[in-house]
Amino acid sequence: MTAIQALMSEIIDYAGLFPPASLDMRATVRGFAAYRECRSADVLGRLILPVSRIEEFEIETTGLLPRVPDLDSNEEDPDPWAISALMSPASDLDAVVADLAAIEAFNDQHTEEGSGAAIIDTIEIAAASGEEIDAVLELLDDELYPYFELDWRGDVRGGIAAIAGLDAGAKIRTGGVTADAHPGVLELTRFIQACRMADVPFKATAGLHHPIRADQSSVGTKQFGFLNVFLGAAMLHAGCINGSEFGEMLAEEDPKAFAFDEVTAGWRLRRIEIEPLLEARSRFAHSFGSCSFVEPLEELIALGMLADAGTEPVKEGESGS
Repeated sequence: MTAIQALMSEIIDYAGLFPPASLDMRATVRGFAAYRECRSADVLGRLILPVSRIEEFEIETTGLLPRVPDLDSNEEDPDPWAISALMSPASDLDAVVADLAAIEAFNDQHTEEGSGAAIIDTIEIAAASGEEIDAVLELLDDELYPYFELDWRGDVRGGIAAIAGLDAGAKIRTGGVTADAHPGVLELTRFIQACRMADVPFKATAGLHHPIRADQSSVGTKQFGFLNVFLGAAMLHAGCINGSEFGEMLAEEDPKAFAFDEVTAGWRLRRIEIEPLLEARSRFAHSFGSCSFVEPLEELIALGMLADAGTEPVKEGESGS
């Protein structure tokens, strides 16, 4: 495993249903199925699915999901589709209860013999306060890992404190289709540093299609690069950079400032080795949602940071490694 492979392992949660792609369910699930079988499949994380669209998912995945074998058969257990479910906001507790019931029914159905193998094992839910987070946590069992989306426009420290020490993570929205949906360097620095201080893992969503921070005319503002955010967070977690350097790294717009080799990754003169990079990805900087799986990889390839492993399905008889 090289350093870029360590950084990118299961990092992209596929959100094809959401802007700017806004694909329909059929295209989204067929895309996810194809990406699971391509040479770059190790980069793919979970499918992002709103609970409100589970019924559509069931219709459009007929024949796509791997089959759960009979108990008395000699078939190997399948690799289920891993799904992160978008929940109703924590402020509407009745809706949250209904969503959790729908998730439980979904998971029960997709573990039955002969059914399609899929599991919702993480949830994402917007919460405005520590009190709302506490109320949701009381409803959860150990089978679901929650990410609580916190609004970067306010003081996130209370929400992060409510998550600290628990088997849960924080989520930040790093973009959208308008300029005002994008946090600045200061806001994102504060969020990730607060997560680091509290030892709370995080994930991000929106606005991270590109590797390096740059102006994007489509939204009229600068967007963060996923290398800025996730390599920076990993290096912060490992103590390879300090807080002020992390802010500088988030603001970095020069692709040549980032470097990868067989055993290290780095920014300017700072380096991180594979083992602490993997630890940071596992324990702290989890993943980002993207409506495109292909675009982030193509841009890394264009920068010469990633070999062209391909996003087309692996043909029968070929190796996906």
